[in-house]
Amino acid sequence: MKKIKVGSFAKEIGITTKELLKILSDLGIDAKTAASSIDEESAGIVKEIVAPKREPEEKPIVASVASELKVIRDPEGEGEKPTGPVIETNDISVKDLAEMIRVKNSELIKELMKKGVMANLNQRINAEMAKDIAGVLGKQITIKVPQKITKATPQIKINQLTLRPPIVTIMGHVDHGKTKLLDAIRKTRVAEGEAGGITQHIGAYQVEVHGKKVTFLDTPGHEAFTALRARGAKITDIAVLVIAADDGIKPQTVEAIDHARAAGIPIIIALNKIDKPDANPDRVKQQLAKMDLTPEEWGGKTVTVATSAITGKGINELLEMILLVAEVQELKADPQGIPVGVVIESKIDKGRGPVADVLIKTGTLRVGDIFTIGATYGKVRALFNDEGKRQNEAGPSTPVEVLGATEVPTAGDLLQVMPSEKEARLAAEKRRGVQKAVLRGKVLSLEDYSKHIKKGEKKDLKLVIKADVQGSLDAIAQSITNLIIENIQINLIHQAVGPVTESDVMLAKASAAVIIGFNVSFEGNAENLSNQEGVEVRHYDIIYKLIDDVKLAMEGLLEPEYEEVTIGHAEVRNLFRFSKVGVIAGCFVNDGKMQRGCPIRIFRGTDKIFEGKLESLKRFKDDVKAVEQNFECGIALQGYTDFKEGDEIEAFEIREKARKR
Repeated sequence: MKKIKVGSFAKEIGITTKELLKILSDLGIDAKTAASSIDEESAGIVKEIVAPKREPEEKPIVASVASELKVIRDPEGEGEKPTGPVIETNDISVKDLAEMIRVKNSELIKELMKKGVMANLNQRINAEMAKDIAGVLGKQITIKVPQKITKATPQIKINQLTLRPPIVTIMGHVDHGKTKLLDAIRKTRVAEGEAGGITQHIGAYQVEVHGKKVTFLDTPGHEAFTALRARGAKITDIAVLVIAADDGIKPQTVEAIDHARAAGIPIIIALNKIDKPDANPDRVKQQLAKMDLTPEEWGGKTVTVATSAITGKGINELLEMILLVAEVQELKADPQGIPVGVVIESKIDKGRGPVADVLIKTGTLRVGDIFTIGATYGKVRALFNDEGKRQNEAGPSTPVEVLGATEVPTAGDLLQVMPSEKEARLAAEKRRGVQKAVLRGKVLSLEDYSKHIKKGEKKDLKLVIKADVQGSLDAIAQSITNLIIENIQINLIHQAVGPVTESDVMLAKASAAVIIGFNVSFEGNAENLSNQEGVEVRHYDIIYKLIDDVKLAMEGLLEPEYEEVTIGHAEVRNLFRFSKVGVIAGCFVNDGKMQRGCPIRIFRGTDKIFEGKLESLKRFKDDVKAVEQNFECGIALQGYTDFKEGDEIEAFEIREKARKR
């Protein structure tokens, strides 16, 4: 496309270069000097804007009627039935509106400018303004934004509830046999005499026991389990904790117990590797009793099963125990309700497009259903079960591979069937907008908790404690658990020796907890993850300071700490005197920036001679909010005129800071 120099074009249309650059800036067209170039399309828009308005030509009656976009009122009073375009969103881009009402881009931009709106072609304006502008241009459009989008928590009909298979997650310490136990369970569904193993296609599978089904998440480990919880997907009903009978409880075992307890789900203990000669199940049971997981045979409530993934011993008994625990829970769902599921895993497949492994929570998902998943949507093109076989539908607690989403969803996203493609698209767009506005909101800080208490919103405070040595950990845990203020209690969801890990961050995210670190740092990517997920990690090196902060938070008295942050320095180079304003200091910003409204200090040499607020900031004749490094600016202060060339102006801010004791 042919390019035109700004200077030459300004002469051609009879305006100054400065005026043209202003128009181009308002239109969002990148041009900074007379030597800059613009394309023919941009030039055409500018010509339309600056050209004198012509008298409208007389149109034939038939053509005029055909071109006008009329709206017919519904005699029943059900709303407007447009014969022309309808705006179905809260806003619309200038370009799309121009196409919708069949007017030139330049005409639309001119009308917006008359209303004081400087919008470029890609800028969005709200629907009401779009309707007004269209009216001025002799066009009529209808705003029809859906009032209500189907909620992700559909109403449940009690009389239609039926028992559903339990959903089980396998947890435990590394090398204690989680994966081998899963393989042994998977083999139980192969009929006797059938050759070969089973190919696993998706992130979950089902086993049939005495005619009843059990669904296993094929993502062993508390990290995956907690990551789903942190995304709001509470999908597991039972946790099977695998402990090697020859090794006993290890740090990761303790973590798994804490993660399962935080989720509020029952724990079944699988005492694995029972076939080993040095297996000592009684020692493991003693360790469990110390952690308030006393086995049933010792008078407690914890179900324990001796298993061997190698010999297959205890596998059937474990499955039967899972069914018994599930019966006590009375897990039910409505197979006739609106289908809702949770994404376990997702990927892009070269031949099939976006693929989502979904665990159905309620309702029955069928081929042809229109759905939303998080910020995307689609139509079910095909369903595959955990054996890779096509099926037409999937009911509650069934894992299924779903094809048909427009984009790859995120693990933890909810799938929900929608009445129409339009509603699905609008729901997805709305969620996408929310995700862009708030990528990762802050979960909770001690200051936030203190504010809740102050307002009378009482609840237990959840903490994850990490310390450098066991002695410090015990002292902190004991001191904190003894704090009871107005029936508010501390809930220590996890405590361990060592640095703050990614697993700690995800547990805190899932449980809305605060992490307290005593003489410890971060491990690996934990610090970045805590920032991304909005999880507060507070570091201390004095125990009484730690206890004081927690106590103050529980009393609603913990106030945030603030720090001063320098944002820029400027040097006074010229002085300008005006009768109305007084003295304006012509300055050059050496580093950072000068920002209107921020506090400043003026130094002459090493002496501070003034402290106040930056009242007025100018760039040439224009008032501006900020001036960046290496630019000149004019600074005026109320009640101060004693500037001298060479004075240094320091701008700073007062910011809330994270406490590090």
